[in-house]
Amino acid sequence: MKKANKEVTIYDIAQKLDVSPTTVSRALNNHYSISKETTQAVKKLAHSLGYRPNSVASSLRTNKTNTIGVIMPLINRPFIASLISGIEDSANQEGYNVIISQTHDSYEKEIANAQTLYSSRVAGLIVSLAMETKHYDHFYPFLQNHIPMVSIDRISTEIETDRVIIDNYAAGFKATEHLIQMGCKRIAHFGGAQYRNIYQGRQHGYIDALKKYDLPIDETLIVHSKLSLEEGWKGAEYLLNLPAPPDGIFSANDSAAVSAIQYAKQKGVCIPRDLAIVGFNDDPISSIIEPGLTTVSHPAFDMGKIAAQQVLKNKLTQDIVQSQTIVLKTELILRASSSRKVLRETARKEW
Repeated sequence: MKKANKEVTIYDIAQKLDVSPTTVSRALNNHYSISKETTQAVKKLAHSLGYRPNSVASSLRTNKTNTIGVIMPLINRPFIASLISGIEDSANQEGYNVIISQTHDSYEKEIANAQTLYSSRVAGLIVSLAMETKHYDHFYPFLQNHIPMVSIDRISTEIETDRVIIDNYAAGFKATEHLIQMGCKRIAHFGGAQYRNIYQGRQHGYIDALKKYDLPIDETLIVHSKLSLEEGWKGAEYLLNLPAPPDGIFSANDSAAVSAIQYAKQKGVCIPRDLAIVGFNDDPISSIIEPGLTTVSHPAFDMGKIAAQQVLKNKLTQDIVQSQTIVLKTELILRASSSRKVLRETARKEW
């Protein structure tokens, strides 16, 4: 059997350059006390020898790594992908790596992910809570050991962390008000779990918009689910087969809204003339579906960047007061799925 090559260490590099191992270590970490010439020589030799930093040994010495842990519900969704991209952008600029895990919206999986990241000695943690999560004990080891933690998008006020969110209430109000201004009188809502802040805020905005314009709040028009494509289809099937179907739908995400468009078209319902629809997130599919989906933009990339910056800001202090909440603005992106007034004005001109 061929003998494996010996792992190159900083002691091997030090011996070849006739310097101390400490000098090599500092040069590899760009320490200010090491000259530019020595740093370049150390890095050149390290590269030629195939040296790999021993991050495990380093983490054992310092009790942390240059790694930020990330826990997300589902990484295959465009919003989450943009969120992660923003996190990586800020982290990488500061020389930090990112470990990404997903919960598939499972509470038990979230506990396992948190335990794994804690055992891996991450320098900080960014979390968007699973749909099922109602208890938060699994995050206490991070907070008790002064590991910076930032909650993003799906948050809980029961754990004292920095938070990066949008104003979900204002966005839900704005989306529903737009449907009202387009002439809708009977507006349905696709909502998520109401113990999750984002879906609670969006639904409260929807309800208050109806109240402002003296429109009835009909519980039969509020459909709760995990807002998947399949559940959006089922929700639309239920709503459009009611004795008095809605003439508008505000969906708390784009996936369910897109399925509603597809089901409505199959049933022969004209969008937006008979049914106007507004989604949430501005996923790529919202501009591909026909008609294009009016939706609320969700600044996912910027949210991710800011969350990572908050972790890195707090990593140097042992007295972290994690109570800052950063709220980003949203914007209503107007497309054909809700433009009923434009249709009516065009029809009037043709007449």
